[in-house]
Amino acid sequence: MASPVLSQRASSASVLFSSSTSSLYAKSKNRSVRLVRVRAQTMATEKLGVIVEKNPPESRLTELGVRQWPKWGCSPSNFPWTYSSKETCYLLEGKVKVYPEGHNNEYVEIEAGDLVVFPKGMSCTWDVSVGVDKHFKFD
Repeated sequence: MASPVLSQRASSASVLFSSSTSSLYAKSKNRSVRLVRVRAQTMATEKLGVIVEKNPPESRLTELGVRQWPKWGCSPSNFPWTYSSKETCYLLEGKVKVYPEGHNNEYVEIEAGDLVVFPKGMSCTWDVSVGVDKHFKFD
């Protein structure tokens, strides 16, 4: 997220972030209100063919309809998996190391709060260290 620069007068103010309006409201001690527009951004990174977006804002999840997607979960375990379709998932709980086939012992670590895209055709091994609860969608 972009960091707004507040004036010295507002720097001692109480600050609230409203994700629905993407605005930052600063209310100073003398009751004046200053509105600073900020742009909510999240960074998506790609590693070994897996795209991970850390802690996307609720507005992004709503835009994608994530809360209406089916859910899946598992306890700590280790298992192979092949994606017959592209999967987008949002981890509510869990911690996983995903080892894509053909990349030696390199892995992608995903955890609660991550929005993840796995490409169609990818074969990998899931090493689940903390039980998973996730929303998912296949395209």
